[in-house]
Amino acid sequence: MYLTQEIKKDIFKKFGGSESNTGSPESQIALFTHRIKHLTEHLKKNKKDKFTQRALVILVGKRRSLLDYLKRKDIEKYRELIKDLNLRK
Repeated sequence: MYLTQEIKKDIFKKFGGSESNTGSPESQIALFTHRIKHLTEHLKKNKKDKFTQRALVILVGKRRSLLDYLKRKDIEKYRELIKDLNLRK
């Protein structure tokens, strides 16, 4: 399994402030980014997997909407998060 509880806890602790802070936009964006990277690697090997491709597009859309929300609410956290996750914008 690519996303174990330990990995989730590490992500939430690093980006959300604590392991139990799972609802903050920063931690959700970081979790989506981890999942997107995994699905991208899967699609490099399995080019005809259309279901995974659709899931990837949905995840990217969710992450984009959360990034837009964070940009509206707190531009400094948005810039810091993009730099930490190495996202293009």
